[in-house]
Amino acid sequence: MTKPSAPSPEAGHAHGSAAALALGALGVVFGDIGTSPLYTFHECLHHGKLAITEANVYGIASLLFWSLTLVVTVKYVALLMLADNRGEGGIMALLTLLPERMRIATAGRIGWVSLLVIAGAALLFGDGVITPAISVLSAMEGLVVAEERLAPAVVPATVGILLALFAIQRRGTGTLGILFGPVMLAWFAVIGGLGAWSVVQHPSALSALSPTWAIGYFAEHGLAGATVLGSVVLAVTGGEALYADMGHFGRGPIRFSWLAVTYPALTLSYLGQGANLLANPEAERSPFFSMVPAGGWTFALVALAAAATVIASQGLISAVFSLTHQALRLGYFPRVRVLHTSSDQEGQIYVPLANWTLAISCVALVVFFQESAKLAAAFGLAVSGTMAITSIVFHQVAIHHWKWSKVRAGVVLALLLALDLPFFFATCLKFFDGGYLPFALGAGLFLLMTTWVTGRSLLGQHLRSGARELQGFLRDLPSTARRLPGLGVVLSASKDGAPPALVQQVQRFGCLHERVFLLTVTTESAPWVEADKRLTMEPLDHGFYRVTLRYGFMEQPVVPSAVLHAIRDADLDVEPKDVTYLLSRESFMATDRGRMSAWRESIFSFLSINAVDPTQYFHLPERQVVELGARVDL
Repeated sequence: MTKPSAPSPEAGHAHGSAAALALGALGVVFGDIGTSPLYTFHECLHHGKLAITEANVYGIASLLFWSLTLVVTVKYVALLMLADNRGEGGIMALLTLLPERMRIATAGRIGWVSLLVIAGAALLFGDGVITPAISVLSAMEGLVVAEERLAPAVVPATVGILLALFAIQRRGTGTLGILFGPVMLAWFAVIGGLGAWSVVQHPSALSALSPTWAIGYFAEHGLAGATVLGSVVLAVTGGEALYADMGHFGRGPIRFSWLAVTYPALTLSYLGQGANLLANPEAERSPFFSMVPAGGWTFALVALAAAATVIASQGLISAVFSLTHQALRLGYFPRVRVLHTSSDQEGQIYVPLANWTLAISCVALVVFFQESAKLAAAFGLAVSGTMAITSIVFHQVAIHHWKWSKVRAGVVLALLLALDLPFFFATCLKFFDGGYLPFALGAGLFLLMTTWVTGRSLLGQHLRSGARELQGFLRDLPSTARRLPGLGVVLSASKDGAPPALVQQVQRFGCLHERVFLLTVTTESAPWVEADKRLTMEPLDHGFYRVTLRYGFMEQPVVPSAVLHAIRDADLDVEPKDVTYLLSRESFMATDRGRMSAWRESIFSFLSINAVDPTQYFHLPERQVVELGARVDL
């Protein structure tokens, strides 16, 4: 029986001292979950229309504590973080641990596990839109607690902060982690200190650590009381982003930062808010900001909260970048521009399209909803759905990758879903109050991603079915084509048959180069491929070579440098300027004659046209690229 590997210094690819990485993790990974105390307790009371009684307040505090303990500490930090692919985490990395037959679409059909992963990733994108908006808006609303006349400034200030945050994303998560880490350390010290002070004043609040208060809450309120879980889930919404961000800083630093700093501070904050509410029921309006005296102290706390909520947005933004890149390299997303922002930490990337799409969406949400309480109704459905999907995919990884018995894996899945499904069903009750928003965003992205995967699968099948057998092509070559000086590199998605672009060149122009590389770039299930395993080359007849380049799903392919290595390995006398890259470019006819419906083929055609050009994506020299096109009906 294969067991999950234990953490090791080699696991992952984050570099630097453990202390620096742990501090950086505070600044990037824990911002979302760390700023939940700003609005979670208030939303639980408001959504549940609960009176300020000891049973209700300590019941909620107990639910929050045990949610943090079971969902974040046990599920994500202790268990799911074991399921990494050479340091990369998240739902897409989970998929890469499964056998190829379960994750590769064939003949336009997508397996059920892949569909679940696409749905989970799409929902996490929807959550990524709401997190920055609600976090920053809830902090700015603290201005109203300090001075009611500042109410008109809340929305403009929120919009300005969000735009500034997205504008600095290109500097990379490493740089941001160094800048944000100390701020978040101060934030956790403050919220933990304020909570501890309230608990010292009212030690009975410590009794909320007992699950009996949570059980008593449900005993008193019955099934109707379960709706409060739709607000309690706000306390754990950062768990999925925590897992997806694992590649940025590594498993060890994230675990240390959670157990040593974040988890204790959050626990004290929720207990302190409960104690403060019972002592001062009028604090219900803002349980968090009411923990300090009104006036200067409130302004100071608002300033710190504003900085913390900017950072809170960073965890989801970084997770969206990682998921976009992973989905792109696995063939689940059209090619987009990806920039690597660090030469030391390979997982640190910046995706401009994702960044500015999130920015525009977040600003639109703030302008439309105006209040964090209204946004809270839209929050939670997407991430609770992703949490449940992650548990199901983890179950498949346990069976197929770790070789657990079905009984053992089934027991673990049942326990995980016992945590996830109550949250999911409770958030579904908020669907018409705003939960439709992340669901609609996720559904739209799900449609785009499944259309892309289906289209690429059908295109691959079409090209393979029409491909000419390579040996026959090479056999007829001397009589059908004259040879040109230099090297021709023909890019092909398949290793089978003669590439269509090559066949077209010979048939239409009757010529090709003296030396020809039939080049296929593949994406491996690992995030990174070692340099000595990057390139394989097989000599064929008539100056042809079959060349395969392997890249991990977190790497960016740079073809020209790999071609130079292949030239040296083959001992060819070819200068880089004498290399010509031959590409095939398809355009699509949206008709009902193919296997893909006309409307979906129109979407696929639009995505293909707007995807990053292969010349840019593979970093090819533009003056040395020749494209041959074909019209295809899928």
